[in-house]
Amino acid sequence: MKPALLEVMRMNRICRMVLATCLGSFILVIFYFQSMLHPVMRRNPFGVDICCRKGSRSPLQELYNPIQLELSNTAILHQMRRDQVTDTCRANSAMSRKRRVLTPNDLKHLVVDEDHELIYCYVPKVACTNWKRLMMVLSGRGKYSDPMEIPANEAHVSANLKTLNQYSIPEINHRLKSYMKFLFVREPFERLVSAYRNKFTQKYNTSFHKRYGTKIIRRQRKNATQEALRKGDDVKFEEFVAYLIDPHTQREEPFNEHWQTVYSLCHPCHIHYDLVGKYETLEEDSNYVLQLAGVSGYLKFPTYAKSTRTTDEMTTEFFQNISAEHQTQLYEVYKLDFLMFNYSVPNYLKLD
Repeated sequence: MKPALLEVMRMNRICRMVLATCLGSFILVIFYFQSMLHPVMRRNPFGVDICCRKGSRSPLQELYNPIQLELSNTAILHQMRRDQVTDTCRANSAMSRKRRVLTPNDLKHLVVDEDHELIYCYVPKVACTNWKRLMMVLSGRGKYSDPMEIPANEAHVSANLKTLNQYSIPEINHRLKSYMKFLFVREPFERLVSAYRNKFTQKYNTSFHKRYGTKIIRRQRKNATQEALRKGDDVKFEEFVAYLIDPHTQREEPFNEHWQTVYSLCHPCHIHYDLVGKYETLEEDSNYVLQLAGVSGYLKFPTYAKSTRTTDEMTTEFFQNISAEHQTQLYEVYKLDFLMFNYSVPNYLKLD
């Protein structure tokens, strides 16, 4: 059975179980906030168009006011994903919406493509390199044609992409209202293990070893050698987990973006995302975004076999040596990501 179909079946069960609580009054003083009570996707009987580019249909029109009478299974699936986010934000309003106002710094992960009226919130370790490459092609006005010809390190140069925090307040509000906003998510613990493997087990990541590895070893390892304290290049996964659940860690500074929660990076309880893609259905969801943007005729999501990809089986192995107490505490840190994006509690967890 296809992952998307399994997800629809699981979503149907969840929709019957979730108890929505009252949102209460909530006002963003600075930024436009598209209501969580967004319209259910259907054809507009009055033919009123969502704001669009001159001479063509915008991605928002294609998504919410499609030409075809019958909604596709893909469209229905993405409506259910949006509903899941909405229901989770309502049911966990005290936890998910502690902050009442976003600041420009909160918008630095939202990449803007003016030509196709798209806003993409990038989440590290969820195919963000390839999606940044795509955004460079889309917004490059002919400078790039093949995303895979763009070196990975160039895709992460901030000057190559424009982010929402670079605009004025009125410009931010207009784009949040008129552009199609999307993000991609991944099973939270699989993403976490992927971040650990990439940043702490690869010898070339000396900057992470120096900044985070030395700190983690100093706090979490008894009788650490002077070499380990100096290099920080041999952090154990158990030490990494202990660092993440240590209350002192988040009091000191926010998590690094590679292991920060999605709801803290992209603020889905404050910003209404029109489309939530998943790593598990990455190619299908990505090409749906490109279809809505009207570029699927000449641009596809880059696909290639990556033998080093972190899998569910690999994640299971990493958690074998994590105590039940620490597993429970870690789950609480990432709980909203599990609930919001419809990921089940992993079978390997031994929650207290």
